[in-house]
Amino acid sequence: MTTSAKSAGLAGSPSRRRLLAGAAGAGLAVAPGVRQGARAADLPLLGTYDVVVIGSGAAGMTAALTAARQGLSCVVVEKAATFGGSAARSGAGIWVPNNPVILAAGVPDTPAKAAAYLAAVVGPDVPVDRQRAFLAHGPAMISFVMAHSPLRFRWMEGYSDYYPELPGGLPNGRSIEPDQLDGNLLGAELARLNPPYLDVPAGLVVFSADYKWLALTAVSAKGVAVAAECLARGTKAAALGQKPLTMGQSLAAGLRLGLRAARVPVWLGTPLTELYVEGGAVSGAVVTRDGTPGLVRARRGVIVGSGGFEHNAAMRERYQRQPIGTDWTVGAKENTGDGIRAGERLGAALDLMDDAWWGPAIPLPDQPYFCLAERTLPGGLLVNAAGRRFVNEAAPYSDVVHTMYERNPTDPDIPAWLITDQNYRNRYLFKDVAPTFPFPDDWYTSGAAHKAWTLDALATAIGVPAAALRATVDRFNSLALHGKDTDFQRGDSAYDHYYTDPAILPNSCLAPLWLPPYHAFRIVPGDLGTKGGLRTDARARVLRPDGSVIPGLYAAGNASAAVMGHSYAGAGSTIGPAMTFGYIAARDIAGAS
Repeated sequence: MTTSAKSAGLAGSPSRRRLLAGAAGAGLAVAPGVRQGARAADLPLLGTYDVVVIGSGAAGMTAALTAARQGLSCVVVEKAATFGGSAARSGAGIWVPNNPVILAAGVPDTPAKAAAYLAAVVGPDVPVDRQRAFLAHGPAMISFVMAHSPLRFRWMEGYSDYYPELPGGLPNGRSIEPDQLDGNLLGAELARLNPPYLDVPAGLVVFSADYKWLALTAVSAKGVAVAAECLARGTKAAALGQKPLTMGQSLAAGLRLGLRAARVPVWLGTPLTELYVEGGAVSGAVVTRDGTPGLVRARRGVIVGSGGFEHNAAMRERYQRQPIGTDWTVGAKENTGDGIRAGERLGAALDLMDDAWWGPAIPLPDQPYFCLAERTLPGGLLVNAAGRRFVNEAAPYSDVVHTMYERNPTDPDIPAWLITDQNYRNRYLFKDVAPTFPFPDDWYTSGAAHKAWTLDALATAIGVPAAALRATVDRFNSLALHGKDTDFQRGDSAYDHYYTDPAILPNSCLAPLWLPPYHAFRIVPGDLGTKGGLRTDARARVLRPDGSVIPGLYAAGNASAAVMGHSYAGAGSTIGPAMTFGYIAARDIAGAS
């Protein structure tokens, strides 16, 4: 017996010996949580199911719901004390072309358009058969979820695909989001729903698509109308005694309700330690439940939906570019790559480990703030350490961070600085701070924000050359007044105009900075989660480097390498494929066509 086998305490019964034999053959390091010298009885059998799903995010819960409705017994094991993972924290945009929701709304999508667009966005980074699988099964997945859960969805009208000028791109968008759901339906389970990344203001019911207009409430009649509609929804819900959920809260709650109706158990506080191997196939998982390691067996397969590795400092140091860390991500704190590492120990290939679902973020004292509207609204620009612009500020957020990392060491773009003036602050919501209102003091004491009455003083505060910053702002102001950014093409794409101000002409993306005091916000490469993980095929089966399949092992969501490759097709390019490949995995296990 090997040292690792002895330390795992797995000898004694034939099933334990088979676990060790399979683990040794695959190079598996077995459960570090099992104490040395323990008897076989110290690793109890916690249950046997057809399918074991690791993780209760969008990928895992969709997979489990699909498996159950295919007639398979299933259990979901979740590391956190809450369910929903990063999906529950998110805005819950879902990018699935040709889905029934957008077709019913009259969106002019077709399979040919979607295939052309995804191919143009992704390029050669992702096999064509995986792209086809996502496009073919995505619409059916949405229909399935609506048929087997209380979830309903809304088209995010006007939220453009991120590259609408590419073949098949749609300027009015393909993304959908969950409709309002009453949290009372969850009963006691509501207390175990992972909280949102940002709280919705009390008394309001807000959808992701509303934020574009809420940012403009001080300057836009439509912004006022949208705010009134959010308040009316909240008032109605209160009168009915409801606990209204939207965005990621609605998505996670709706999927959990679907699992409850299908009698799928969800074990919270149950982290994965290892995958169980028997007869050359993955046949279960070693988990820790109630503080004790145990085995949950899978007759048909294991689906890993445990999220990425954004909160694993060692993995980020190993795979990703510097500077990087775990304090700039907004992903769920439990995402430390457990499923990815377990699969790697079985010989799985990994892809896209250098990448993430990036976005410019302000490192505020409590948590990073993922910037969407703030960096694209007119009257702001991004500068680097040299005080120069380096990117189209309104470009897709992932592209902005890719540009930040493609820096010249002598002229770094990390950190960057978002520069605005008081006119901008008088007009627009910034995070949850209303126009004209002061920012919290700790934003300044932490160095996340600076304010000065002159550009020279602001440059000194943030450590960039004053003359360069003045020249950059002068140049930007000239471009803004002419309505054409000939330097970085801000406003040339329809996408650039989503989080902007329609009242600003001739280009809603561009306005000059002229009113002191001036403001600067530190910008770092934040992310929604990592996008690299286990390599999978079109059936969501996990692959070895030689392309062979690891029998019994499937992966979806951020535990798998993204079907989007190094790019990002539109709002919801994380959750849409995660749910779709969870659906594909469960159907493959069930033998569904």
